[in-house]
Amino acid sequence: MSVRIHNFMGRFGWEMQKRFPMLASSAYLKLQFKARAKSQKAYIDFFNKGKEAPQPLIVNLETINRCNSDCEFCAASRQNECRPLKKMSDELFHSIIDQLSDWGFKGHLTLYGNNEPWIDDRIVEFHKYCREKLPDSFIFMSTNGLLLNIDKVKAIVPYIDQLIINNYCDDMKLHDNVKEIYEYVRTHEEEFGDVEILIQMRYIKAVLTNRAGSAPNKAATEKVITETCLMPFTDMFIFPDGRMGICCCDNLEKTTLADLNNETLKDAWNGIKYTQLRKAVAGGRQNWPFCKNCDFIDAGLRMDAVTDVLNGRPMRGARQTMFSKNKK
Repeated sequence: MSVRIHNFMGRFGWEMQKRFPMLASSAYLKLQFKARAKSQKAYIDFFNKGKEAPQPLIVNLETINRCNSDCEFCAASRQNECRPLKKMSDELFHSIIDQLSDWGFKGHLTLYGNNEPWIDDRIVEFHKYCREKLPDSFIFMSTNGLLLNIDKVKAIVPYIDQLIINNYCDDMKLHDNVKEIYEYVRTHEEEFGDVEILIQMRYIKAVLTNRAGSAPNKAATEKVITETCLMPFTDMFIFPDGRMGICCCDNLEKTTLADLNNETLKDAWNGIKYTQLRKAVAGGRQNWPFCKNCDFIDAGLRMDAVTDVLNGRPMRGARQTMFSKNKK
């Protein structure tokens, strides 16, 4: 077990985001697009070699489409939310996880999209079911931590590999409850097994990406983005109503690539709409209307997974749990 606090580029990075938000965003994106171009192309070439699409590396499953934070960069924040409330049914959730299990899925899974998972009062039981059905998957939770306390951390850690607490603030200080959790975990490591707890210091007013035009504080421009994107090749993004959208940048739930109420997970992933999207985006975002002005860049998690696959290694984070040991 480990617990640590991460702050991208420390005080310098924080002040850049605060004092020069557009410059900081532009510089970061230029760097990342350049640094990741070769690996992105290599993975897309790998993906397209087979007759059938490889499994997604990451499944993002949103069980409820609500958040309780005030982040200025997100359309799902309390002040910006405009989506009708949706909550995934128990039956649909269990069906999706069962299908992943039958598919032999061993990638990354998170019950998170553009929302706060702890708003769903079923979240611990849902994670328990995921761990039982997907013993070899890397299951992680990403939360803003506002509803979190020590008891909730203890309740969730038996079923996850990583807990990411995004401490959104404007003063670079831990919230009182997050500080209490951090100090407790440091002094009671034996209670948290092999779970990694990562506390990320996040600037609540940051200007990040335009997220295909949905970011409230960074509108999409007419600039056409010619770089490709890994999301259609690495990620499966599932809305609470069972529709599969393009990616997390569809904050407003406008895209539909498949409907898991009417077709299987595997058929959807290999379906016509996904195939058309991948063929277009492989040649650049300019080839798909939703993506052509989007400057979102793939997060480190995806690049780590892609690197592992390209090098023939198991994806980082895979673990042998008590469930997989019992199955043996």
